[in-house]
Amino acid sequence: MNTEKRDFDKEAASWDENPTRVKLADDIAQSILKLGILTPKMNVLDFGCGTGLLSVSLHPFVRSITGADSSQGMLDILNSKIAKMKLANIRTQLVDVEKGDVLTGNYDFIVCSMTLHHVNEIEPLIDQFVKITKPGGYLCISDLDPDDGQFHSDNAGVFHFGFDAAFLTNLFIKTGYENMQRVTAAEMVKPAKDGQLRRFSIFLMTGRKK
Repeated sequence: MNTEKRDFDKEAASWDENPTRVKLADDIAQSILKLGILTPKMNVLDFGCGTGLLSVSLHPFVRSITGADSSQGMLDILNSKIAKMKLANIRTQLVDVEKGDVLTGNYDFIVCSMTLHHVNEIEPLIDQFVKITKPGGYLCISDLDPDDGQFHSDNAGVFHFGFDAAFLTNLFIKTGYENMQRVTAAEMVKPAKDGQLRRFSIFLMTGRKK
């Protein structure tokens, strides 16, 4: 495991040029919509939003989305989309929990997509999520099933090689969520770190605050 920090600011300008990445975000968005949870009255936090691929897909279905990320470069791209597309119900927030920033707000739905494996200490983050989730609100995590460290060509900044279902279920319960559901949100076929073409599965897990 390589714990060297990944420079997402440097990658931001070309992030959306990867069609596989764009399709993955769309697949995850469609899986979220199929849950039937989102409503036009909901305020949503997209934690680790990057360039806002997921936020832009979900914004027509909710009241507001706050796109939070630790990379100003990524948020700059999202801000340009907001201005160009006149997306009045999306705002951005620079926040880095690894540096001690604390999440604020009060949300009906929190989504964290393909971000959790870049977070070293997961339980403190989930604890922060539950504090800003309204009673009866939802936490939705989408990330890799266990991947043996093969998904990324460079594991810089990758602290977890996917997530076991039982581990994450127990963590949800421990921190204050219930009624967990876990489905396969997407599959991605790409060259693995070992150079072989491999199919990776991405789960979508939701829990509701007690």
